[in-house]
Amino acid sequence: MRSVELSVDGVSIRDRFLAMSQVRSLVKCAHQRRQRGEFAAARIGSGRELQRRAEIRGDSVCWIVPPLLPAERTLLRQLEELRLGLNAQALLGLFELELHYAWYPPGAGYARHVDQPQGRAQRQVSLAIYLSASWVPAAGGELRIFDAAGRHRDIEPIAGRLVCFLTPGREHAVLPTQRDRLSISGWFRARG
Repeated sequence: MRSVELSVDGVSIRDRFLAMSQVRSLVKCAHQRRQRGEFAAARIGSGRELQRRAEIRGDSVCWIVPPLLPAERTLLRQLEELRLGLNAQALLGLFELELHYAWYPPGAGYARHVDQPQGRAQRQVSLAIYLSASWVPAAGGELRIFDAAGRHRDIEPIAGRLVCFLTPGREHAVLPTQRDRLSISGWFRARG
């Protein structure tokens, strides 16, 4: 089982969650979806108030929804194992998964934010899986996670790495990237 344990601070980092062959397959899936026009500029807000604000969030996203490509089906099976493991370890009551590709062009990032839209608490565990195989420290694009005291730590977007954290109240950001950065982001959700 590909389980992770959320540490005392509610964050888990697991390197090599995906093998490099899986990373390459998912990158191909993202390219296919991009060529089909399935990526759209990411927006912030909720409901009717969704808006494009590139100075806050500069990525493009593609929701991972049917019809799924074979590598995506494999990933969803792995994440289902992870969901079951998190429920068994931490009794989180996780029932479903929202998942999308996030493509950041050079210069793009995502300002400090939380993953729970105001008044909606279903998202319980946030996750990111990194797909940029040629990442080097000078490329930027780190995930910055803040603690309750406002201190932060930066997590490098190394290909195959999975980062999970408890969603409620957790502020985080994606630092500007110097070259294309591809990841899969999502949330395990509890029932509303």
